[in-house]
Amino acid sequence: MPALAQPDPPHLPHLSLDGLLRRAAERAPDAPAIRVGARTLTFGELDARADRIAAFLECSVGRRGARIGVANTLDADFAAAYYGTVRSGNTVVLLNPLVSPTRLVKVLGAAGAELAFVPRTTAEPLADADGRPPCLSLVLVTGAGDAPVPGDTVPVDLVLDAVAAATRRAAPGGPAAFDPGAEVCVQFTTGTTGRPKGVRLTHRNLVANAAQTAAAHRLDAGSVTLNHLPLYLPMHLNSAVYAGACQVLCPDPEPLASLALAESTGATHYYGLPARLHRLAADERLCGPDALPGVPAGPRLRAVLSGGSALSPDAARILGERLRVPVLQGYGLAELSPLTHSQSPDRPVPGSVGTPVPGTGCRIVHPETGVPLGPGETGEVQVRGPQLMAGYLDESGPPADADGWFSTGDVGRIGPGGELFLVDRLGDVFLHDGELVSPSAVERILGSDPRVAECAVVGWPDAVHGSVTWAGIVLRDGAAGGRAVLEEIAARANTRLAPYERIRRVEAIDAVPRTPVGKPVRGELRRTVRTRAAAEATA
Repeated sequence: MPALAQPDPPHLPHLSLDGLLRRAAERAPDAPAIRVGARTLTFGELDARADRIAAFLECSVGRRGARIGVANTLDADFAAAYYGTVRSGNTVVLLNPLVSPTRLVKVLGAAGAELAFVPRTTAEPLADADGRPPCLSLVLVTGAGDAPVPGDTVPVDLVLDAVAAATRRAAPGGPAAFDPGAEVCVQFTTGTTGRPKGVRLTHRNLVANAAQTAAAHRLDAGSVTLNHLPLYLPMHLNSAVYAGACQVLCPDPEPLASLALAESTGATHYYGLPARLHRLAADERLCGPDALPGVPAGPRLRAVLSGGSALSPDAARILGERLRVPVLQGYGLAELSPLTHSQSPDRPVPGSVGTPVPGTGCRIVHPETGVPLGPGETGEVQVRGPQLMAGYLDESGPPADADGWFSTGDVGRIGPGGELFLVDRLGDVFLHDGELVSPSAVERILGSDPRVAECAVVGWPDAVHGSVTWAGIVLRDGAAGGRAVLEEIAARANTRLAPYERIRRVEAIDAVPRTPVGKPVRGELRRTVRTRAAAEATA
């Protein structure tokens, strides 16, 4: 099957990553760039703050090429530190402020980060010099204001107040020289299917993906994006800055409150986490007369966009009907900067993650032989494009094959219109009598039962069939408990499943293990199930 690709990416300006911000500030210095709470930062103010951070880093680090940790909190300080670090000639190491202190220290140590910009909660475990990696010499606390900071840390505002704003305007003849292939960002994978890996991204990767995302989501200078996410993702930051769009940050985790903010700020694009969007779709207040004043989510809203994990077609349909806008699913990986696919606002195909973003190729190959498969056939998803990473930290060799194809580790198929339908992770699927079972497909059936709050499916090792389907179910509050109701839920689901998919073991669980951004971590359940299966086999 020929590889599927969209047209070439939009014209990519010869700009460094931080040059996107400089260009936006020169075009519209007084236009709002970021709004959070009562605070609004214009593009000119954000650019000037990035200048000051760059000046500080040049003085304190004293060289180019150092790695600087920056926690991607949902705050304007992240944007300034992100672009300021790149502008100083150093590399941003993205730090997830929601991970455990142990994981945070490991990431800092693995990347060799010398300084870190982090919020107060993240700074606390790093406050004692003995508790942080030896490479980390200084911890700067963002958002502290005049409040005291923990232990051996320093408020970032105190440092910047002592640094005169530096002037780094490009020469009149054009932008300053830079290497488009130079590393500017290290982002660690979530580690849901193995140990987290540090992904090395370049100017070219991130500028290309900013342009691709802006084109796919139809962002322009008149757009207002509302980010209802627990973290500030570079994809949303870079694409909005590329387009000159205003970003509204919503730290309030309550979904209905985020829609009220979308209405009051005139948001055109709403970015949400699938777990929160599922909650929103199930909230009966959304369709009531007093859910929101006026039109739900505001008359300017053009689309609700979801990514990171699967949003069920039913939830997308319900939200689309209630908000009267398309609800779009996307797909990507840290290794691809990250976006590779997005549904079209004009024709979203339910259940798919859309077509490749401009300049991106996609094909399906046999997971063992690597032979390209035909339309509708299921296999491993491979992609290629200008957003493909430079490589992993501490790993040599090219990230793709000789033709530029990167193996994603995801299983999927391509529909007649070129849309990608994801089936599961390669490490999550299992075989029953030689047939491929997708845990996600079984979970979607189970999750449609109103008594199920959430669920997780893995393969239970079986000497006869290879594996049988095991399901862990979290019952909703108020649902009758006991073994009988679990078996009834499984039996009801089995009427809609193929014989090889049917649930043979079912149990109540307290919660589905998830990453801080809501992705299920089946690895923990898989290890538990395998241990128990082995114990049963030897009993």
